[in-house]
Amino acid sequence: MNLEAAARRVFAETYAEARTRLIAAAALRGASIKPYLNPNRGPDGGEIATDTLWLGPKDADNVLVMVSATHGVEGFPGSAAEIDWLLENGGRDLPDGVAVLIVHAINPYGFAWLRRVTEENVDLNRNFVDFSQPLPENPGYDELADAFVPDALDEATLMEADARVLAYETKHGRKELMKARTGGQYKHKGGMFYGGTEPTWSRRTLEALIADHDLPERELVAVLDYHTGLGPYGYGEPICGHTPGSINVERAKTWYGPSVTQPDLGTSSSVPKVGLAEHGWMNALGASVSCVALEFGTYPPSNGLRVLRQDHTLHNVGPVDWEAEETRRIKEDIRTHFAPRYPDWQEMVIFRCRQMIGLGLRALSR
Repeated sequence: MNLEAAARRVFAETYAEARTRLIAAAALRGASIKPYLNPNRGPDGGEIATDTLWLGPKDADNVLVMVSATHGVEGFPGSAAEIDWLLENGGRDLPDGVAVLIVHAINPYGFAWLRRVTEENVDLNRNFVDFSQPLPENPGYDELADAFVPDALDEATLMEADARVLAYETKHGRKELMKARTGGQYKHKGGMFYGGTEPTWSRRTLEALIADHDLPERELVAVLDYHTGLGPYGYGEPICGHTPGSINVERAKTWYGPSVTQPDLGTSSSVPKVGLAEHGWMNALGASVSCVALEFGTYPPSNGLRVLRQDHTLHNVGPVDWEAEETRRIKEDIRTHFAPRYPDWQEMVIFRCRQMIGLGLRALSR
C-alpha cells in the first residue's frame, strides 16, 4: 500500500483507537496478544495496557523488538509503525530463525492521557537507574526548576521564566541548556524529565516482558524504540545511547548504516542522558542487544518547552478537568508537538519505519 493510504489507515486519534486498531490487525494476522494491564484507567474510563505480540518461531535465535509510547503521547507514530508492519507483513515472510516482538504502549497511561510521563509523573526514559545507589545530579535543572515548570501560566510569570532560561543559555550555551533541561533529574517530582525514586510500573512491565519472552536466551536482539520531538521535521534519526565503542553500538552502526548517531560523541540531535531504557536492555541482555531510538523530528525545542511546561503545570496544580477548555487546549498543543497530524509528516514516519524495520530484519537474518 502506498504511503498516503497507509498513513490514513494506521494513525489513530486516541490511545483507545490505536489499541483497537492493533487488536484488529493482530486478529487479521492470526496473532495472539499478551496484555499487561495497567492498574489505572484512561480519560474515557477505559482499560489501558501494554500489549505484546510475538510473530515468528517461538525458538527464534534472533528477535526484532518494536517498542512504542515510551514517552506516552509520542506513541501515535510508534503505534502506527507497528500496525503498518502487521498489516503489510505480519510475519508472513520473516527470515529463518528470526522473530518479531511488538510492544504496544509500554507507557499506556501517558499515551491515553496525552502526557509524556507515566502515572508516577516519571519520564520512563530516565527511570532505568540503580535506585540503591546515589542518584545522578543535575545542578543546571536545579537552578532552573521553577522556570522550566512555574506554578502558574499567566503572562508575567512566563515572561520571567523565559528570561531566566534565556540568561542561562546566554551564559552556558545551548547544549548546556539542553543538558540541564532534558538530561534527567531526580529531585523535582513535578518537573520535566524526572527519573523518579523507584522503578515505575512501565519499567517493571518492560523487565517482565523481557523475561516472559525469553529474550535473555536469544543470540541477538534488535530494539527499535519509537520517539518524537528532536531533529528536523519528519526525519527519523536512529540514536544509539550505548557506550561508544561497545559491540552494542558498533553492531547498530553495521546494521543501520552511517545515519546512526551517538549523543555521547556529539553527533546526535540529542544530548547525553541518564536512566535510558537502553540501560535496562543492557542490564537484561548484555552484549546480545543493540538498541536504537528512532527519533522523528517535529518542532523546535522552544515549542517543546512551552507544551511540556503547560502540561506539567496543569497536572501539578490539582485534579484535571478533562472537559475544561484550558485542558483541551493544553492537550491539543502537546499532541500536536509530539505527533503532528499533517500527511507529509505521517508519510515520512511510515517510510522511515518500514526502511528501518527492513534493515533490522535483514541484518538479523545474516
